[in-house]
Amino acid sequence: MKLLETSKDGGSESTVWAHWLYELKSFSSVVLLRFENGTREAFHSHAFNCASWVLRGKLEERHLDGRIEYHYPSWRPVITRRETFHQVCSFGRTWVISFRGPW
Repeated sequence: MKLLETSKDGGSESTVWAHWLYELKSFSSVVLLRFENGTREAFHSHAFNCASWVLRGKLEERHLDGRIEYHYPSWRPVITRRETFHQVCSFGRTWVISFRGPW
């Protein structure tokens, strides 16, 4: 369990820092993500479903099938499902709040 901690999100090569409000994997997690400029080369999926909101900045989400989506600050959430296989690129620093389901 994490409570009010900061750590890398996605492994040592990740350009994303996680500021955890809490993480209880069997229940849920709430995390403020700080994406630094750029991306890591790897496409990836997640062990959870989540709803996220871009608070500031711009993200490009590349899917394996070639689709590209752009995410900006909005009242609409970005929904990421377990089966989503993607790569995320930040243009400059981007802040995101993410509500993650159980793992």
